[in-house]
Amino acid sequence: MNGHSDRTAQALVAHGIRPGMRTVVMVPPCLEFFSLTFALFKIGAVPVLIDPGMGTKNLKICIAEAEPQAFIGVPKAHLARLLLGWGKSTLQHLVTVGRRFGWGGRSLNSLLKRASDQPYTMAPTYATDTAAILFTSGSTGVPKGAVYSHGNFMAQVTRLQEMYSIQPGEIDLPTFPLFALFAPALGMSSIVPEMDFTRPGSVDPQRIIEAIEQFDVTSMFGSPALIDRVGRYGVEHSVRFPTLRRVISAGAPVAPAVLERFSQLLSPGCQIYTPYGATEALPVCSIGSAEILGETRRLTEQGKGVCVGRPVNEIRLEIIQIDDFPIETWRDDLLVKPGEVGEIVVKGPQVTAAYFNRRESTELAKILDPDGGFFHRMGDLGYRDDQGRIWFCGRKSQRVVLPGTTLFTIP
Repeated sequence: MNGHSDRTAQALVAHGIRPGMRTVVMVPPCLEFFSLTFALFKIGAVPVLIDPGMGTKNLKICIAEAEPQAFIGVPKAHLARLLLGWGKSTLQHLVTVGRRFGWGGRSLNSLLKRASDQPYTMAPTYATDTAAILFTSGSTGVPKGAVYSHGNFMAQVTRLQEMYSIQPGEIDLPTFPLFALFAPALGMSSIVPEMDFTRPGSVDPQRIIEAIEQFDVTSMFGSPALIDRVGRYGVEHSVRFPTLRRVISAGAPVAPAVLERFSQLLSPGCQIYTPYGATEALPVCSIGSAEILGETRRLTEQGKGVCVGRPVNEIRLEIIQIDDFPIETWRDDLLVKPGEVGEIVVKGPQVTAAYFNRRESTELAKILDPDGGFFHRMGDLGYRDDQGRIWFCGRKSQRVVLPGTTLFTIP
């Protein structure tokens, strides 16, 4: 993988891609996806990663806001780019991955044929330099491009390794494209399953089971919908996963019944972890299925919210008064009383500092801390219990305000 990404970096540089150049990457998980992304990091270019499931209208808006100078994609991505006018005012360099039909600039294969096998000397980068632009899904609002620094990514990798005791040499099965990039960054081999990554809830369970069994997978990431589908099939067919050491599920609250069902497929001591966070800040908290099924499930069923665990190392998490307007500067009187529901705000090295080309969104989401740094407003509501655990109660934008009371969606 490292050698392949070195050759890819040389090929892209020869094609004109330079440090700082914003580059849209529309390639499904495959060998090229990994080598391209890490090649862009080595060059010092800025990958722009957008969820294709957000719809063509939002895709056009996101690409226009990102103002990319380069576009790397499979043929159908280039066809959509041409038909829908994506980035036509800014794009200068086009690369097609896979078979070329003549509308995607140069093919990656042709560029690789001229690339050297010599190791690529990575561009010097600093912790504060922009590493990538990752767009939010748009499921709870307008998609926005979170600006990731190299320091943000380093903090993410460090926290994930620390939280879940991930060891180099493990085998990972990621079923979400961006999480697939963490595997090689953590020294794991990544097994890319055969599935439609935009529809995880429709996955063929047998494909996932076969991949786990064939490659002795030790770590797996899946959305709650995928975990549910595979768990139902696994219980029905008495499937067991003795090689798995951990399962990680994120993107939405995972129902305790789903955790309980999937746990039947795992060896004793193997847990399903549900980290809490967002595109702008991840991970923020984490909790394992043993604590959920043994304790917090009962409280969730009583309407207490969903427990997302305790804040991870180096994250400062606070609960502040609910407010729909910008808050320019941090003040201690923003804090709510212990146990009271408020907005979750976080500060730490894995928290992104801004949205690209969205000043108003940045001002609404960030609170400047006079002591240094800033807090990110998660847009989520919750509270802290007497054990220091955080309980998620729903999105701020979805609360219902009535005379004398406010209703929260999760409770």
